[in-house]
Amino acid sequence: MDKLRAVLSGRDGNNDRNILQAANEASTLGWGTRVKGFIACMVIGVVFTFLGVCCLFIPKIGLILFIVFYTFGNICSLVSTMFLMGPIKQLKRMCDKTRAFATVVMITCLVLTLCAAFWWKIFALTLLFVILQVLAFAWYSLSYIPFARDAILKFFSMLCTMCVK
Repeated sequence: MDKLRAVLSGRDGNNDRNILQAANEASTLGWGTRVKGFIACMVIGVVFTFLGVCCLFIPKIGLILFIVFYTFGNICSLVSTMFLMGPIKQLKRMCDKTRAFATVVMITCLVLTLCAAFWWKIFALTLLFVILQVLAFAWYSLSYIPFARDAILKFFSMLCTMCVK
């Protein structure tokens, strides 16, 4: 209440804040609410993904439904982590130099999958984008595990050298 009075009377001495800090302060949630939001979004994401897999067996439209549900499931799963860290911190981590490329590829694949399914209606392109989406989301997720991407690269390079011999 004192802060509100100070702002309304023009005595707010905290003028050096930027708009992101102000938005972050205005949208802070308690830890319990963050966990509930995380669980809710993650459950919704898993349910969408599971529905997508179940839709694979529907004749004619099953694959398109899978692609759409799977994409929405990935979006919900990605948004769920924003509840734990906060949107600003999550966006900063997504744009960190170690995972910026993975983030761009993942978001691009999410958008292109939906564009190919709804607007362009090119089935082969949609399928290609969903495969790239799976790979990009896995690569992005591995960026949060220390040295996981290095281990995967080393494994595949070792596998390639074994196949060449």
